[in-house]
Amino acid sequence: MNRDIIIVHTSDLHVDHDYTARLHGGDGTAGLACVLQASRSIGADVVLLVGDTFDSHRVPDHVLDRAAAVISDSGLPVVLLPGNHDPAIAEAIYRRGMLAQVGNLHVFGVRHDQAIEFPELGLEVWGRPHLDYGDMVPFEIVRPRRTRWQVAAAHGHYDPQADRSISPRASWLINDEELIATGADYVALGHWNRAVRVGGEGVAAYYSGSPEYAGTVNVVRLAASGEVVVTLHELDIAREVEPVFVP
Repeated sequence: MNRDIIIVHTSDLHVDHDYTARLHGGDGTAGLACVLQASRSIGADVVLLVGDTFDSHRVPDHVLDRAAAVISDSGLPVVLLPGNHDPAIAEAIYRRGMLAQVGNLHVFGVRHDQAIEFPELGLEVWGRPHLDYGDMVPFEIVRPRRTRWQVAAAHGHYDPQADRSISPRASWLINDEELIATGADYVALGHWNRAVRVGGEGVAAYYSGSPEYAGTVNVVRLAASGEVVVTLHELDIAREVEPVFVP
């Protein structure tokens, strides 16, 4: 494909009927709707939701059905990587109600194992989903490149020289060596609420931050020339109180 590919990357939406809902006058899906509306206006080809899209698996069905409608109505391919708040357990919300029937929603660990390919874009997105609430290494397995463009996704805590022998410590660690080993054109990260680039110069690895906290999404342009350009797009996101999040 001889054109630019545009990906919108966000994470940590924490759709719920409690805290996030209170930020938006009772609508816990408002942040999700804002992200997808912005993605449409940008002309995104794919939207990446990199972990903790839902605050828990206790979100009631009427909120899930509203989230399903928001995703379906966007008409965009939405790739969702389950995180530590919403892992792909047997009773996960992705298997319930209308959310389980949304055709443009691709959930790792539920509808896909660890990769999804978009042949018309020459793109593969891969990532290891959280399958339970325990610790794991997000980039323990590296996926060989099969397409022109490859994006890797992970939900976890970045530590440049992560020492997993220390206890207690942060869980779901990601280090510089693992980021480089992905060989991906872009590494989409979730779990931090601020938008920031991490890793060395040799890898394009970015946290998007939470929309409510950062007020932005990452726009990733995979240019036909081979260049990868990452910019922040400001969201028109209304909230009633200033959020203070804990991962």
